[in-house]
Amino acid sequence: MDELHYEFAKDFDRAWLNFELDLPLHPQADGKANPFYVDRFGNPLAELKDALLAPFHKPPKFFFSGHRGCGKSTELLHLLGDAEIQEKYWPINFSIRQDADIVDIDFKDVLLAIGGRLYREYRQAGGELPEHLLQELSNWKGKVTHEVGTIQEGRMSSEIGADLDAYFVSAGLRMRLEPARRVEIRQTFEKDITGLIAVINAISSAIYAKEKRYPLVLIDDMDKPELEKARAIFHDRREIMTQPNCVIVYTVSSALFYSKEFDAIRDQAIFLPNINITKSLPEGSVLQEGISTLKKFIKLRMSPALIESEAAELAIQYSGGVFREMARIMRTSIGRARRRKASIIEVADIEWSATEIRNEYRRILDKEDIKLLRRIHKTKRLEYVDRLRPLMQLLAVLEYREYRDGENWCDIHPVLRNLIDV
Repeated sequence: MDELHYEFAKDFDRAWLNFELDLPLHPQADGKANPFYVDRFGNPLAELKDALLAPFHKPPKFFFSGHRGCGKSTELLHLLGDAEIQEKYWPINFSIRQDADIVDIDFKDVLLAIGGRLYREYRQAGGELPEHLLQELSNWKGKVTHEVGTIQEGRMSSEIGADLDAYFVSAGLRMRLEPARRVEIRQTFEKDITGLIAVINAISSAIYAKEKRYPLVLIDDMDKPELEKARAIFHDRREIMTQPNCVIVYTVSSALFYSKEFDAIRDQAIFLPNINITKSLPEGSVLQEGISTLKKFIKLRMSPALIESEAAELAIQYSGGVFREMARIMRTSIGRARRRKASIIEVADIEWSATEIRNEYRRILDKEDIKLLRRIHKTKRLEYVDRLRPLMQLLAVLEYREYRDGENWCDIHPVLRNLIDV
């Protein structure tokens, strides 16, 4: 895979790349923020950072939620490079997609991913684990492979550490790609889940002993599994998921965040709202802080000579304060401007993009959805939560928080206003 370059765009080709919908914003090598990173006004990430820097007796677990596209992954990567976080923790960040099948995910998959990532990334960073621990892990591996059958690929290494590297990689691949073997491995861990927890804790303790920093595990994309899978992990098995002896930040979906089953861990949850560009009431009142944030989102990525100022303003309004929707509108508009052989994005390009998004919703939403969206647009209230949940997942309904009083409210996606008036 080619290395990502965060290069300011002076033409549409580069701008097209810069507005990729899932562009990861990694910190720079010197620890500075990514050149495309935008700090939002009243950023709740500060709340998460404060919680992480607070003293604790037992390594805490946090649940980081927000709407799809609101910037959770970006904020976690930014947190990863924070100097104070680096001083207190030995942090790692990974996507659960790389280690498990999102469609068929189980709490044991997540725990294996945590243990394997801690082990491999610490060794890859040049860290050394004590020989007695390596032998204990090797004995545990032998017990698992005896139960399951071999899950070792390639030739056995004479070095225990390298052999364990290969084991974790192979086990993870099979958990992600081979349904039959996945069942076998899960059944083995189910018999001795304390053994898997003990492995994680032993690795964590060894890292702390060497580094004098607590391991901090930031797990991205845990908001992607369907609601029932997420409930099974974070509600039914919440005690087990909080047992690893390291600090963990799990991403969780807004659907889970608003479910009753989440109440037991809500005090450990932090919600990342969308960028607030208007007040709830009176209708249409502009919030300059939010507008400025999204203007910066564009200006850091692309020359202002490539877009009319009126078009940029309209794109911001149609985005609803969602970073991913902002990128989506910009990319679609760039595509249309290129097809027109134009040198600048015009208002008509933005309107065309909004129509495309509206048409997608028109295919999905039924009459009852439209009725509910009308009520929400009128009241701005977070009511009818069960019925709201799928609409929030679709970004048909967006949640905001007032900057000054912290009150939450919601509204429909701006592109849908024409649709509900029909």
